[in-house]
Amino acid sequence: MRIVLACALAAFMFPLASRADAPPKLGLCAACHGENGHASVVAHPNLAGQNLAYLRDAIAQYRSGKRDFPAMRAALGMLNAAEADAILAWYAQQPAQAAQP
Repeated sequence: MRIVLACALAAFMFPLASRADAPPKLGLCAACHGENGHASVVAHPNLAGQNLAYLRDAIAQYRSGKRDFPAMRAALGMLNAAEADAILAWYAQQPAQAAQP
């Protein structure tokens, strides 16, 4: 439960996306995954450059409970399907971060 509350709080504290072309509610995901899909915390996956079909499948698994991570289910509960898909498309279009040595 602490994870869910921490992520919800972070989402509201994270500034709204600074780019005009960013999808609405990107800040909800950017709190953990970064505005451009480059997570600042090692435990959170980078989403930039990920395959869109993979991202859609992952979200479907979180929504169905097949992937059980309370923070993701809580965040997804605040997004309708169109909002989530716009955010996934945004992340898929962002350049992937170069691998660190």
